[in-house]
Amino acid sequence: MALLTVRNLVMEYDGKAVLQGIDLDLDEGELKVVMGPSGCGKSTLLRCLNRLATPTSGQIIFRGEDITRPDTDVRALRQRIGFVFQNFALYRHLTTLENVTLGLRKLRGMPTNEAVERAKHELRRMNMVEHHHKYPAQLSGGQKQRVAIARALAMDPAVLFFDEPTSALDPLMSREIINVIKQLRRDNVSMLCVTHDLFLARSVGGRVLFLDQGVIRAEGEAAQLFDDHADPRIRAFFSQEARDDNPL
Repeated sequence: MALLTVRNLVMEYDGKAVLQGIDLDLDEGELKVVMGPSGCGKSTLLRCLNRLATPTSGQIIFRGEDITRPDTDVRALRQRIGFVFQNFALYRHLTTLENVTLGLRKLRGMPTNEAVERAKHELRRMNMVEHHHKYPAQLSGGQKQRVAIARALAMDPAVLFFDEPTSALDPLMSREIINVIKQLRRDNVSMLCVTHDLFLARSVGGRVLFLDQGVIRAEGEAAQLFDDHADPRIRAFFSQEARDDNPL
């Protein structure tokens, strides 16, 4: 069953089209990975899908509702779409537990004791509950990302968006987050992940969309796109990414 359906999505900035007619489908419990060169519109796509940015034209159907309509309750929508940011976006003055409970208390109006129980459940799921009293400055990059994921999951979203979840992490911490995404997939969490990380895209097992110059040029299993694709532009991109991932 389609959770998210995107048709002919266009996004323009100052008369320049960043997205040029995107078509995309994401089913319940499905994971898709979006890859492409820097500046191709990957992050803009995520921002349009959760209405952090308003698309110029096109249609986004989320669970049967057209969320591009001007009367869309954007605040309510964002409670159903979890967003894990590239730079974690944790509040430095709040503890791990306070970061995770904030949305539950302020947006959902959940009583503090219930919010704490919910937050600890998700922190336990991320193997972070023993760090509930620490501030972001006391955590590693991988731990911060786990807290950011726990915060998103605590809101019980219908889908989880990742924007470059491993780009700010060293290789070891990246593998930790990849394992978290793989576990979420086994738990049938619906996910859309923007990344430049070939290892992540190969490891998590979802279908890969190649976005280039604002257009989705290909979609398929990772092996289909990465290993000697017929399109020379796609082949050039992935061969270059492989060299960048293995500098030696």
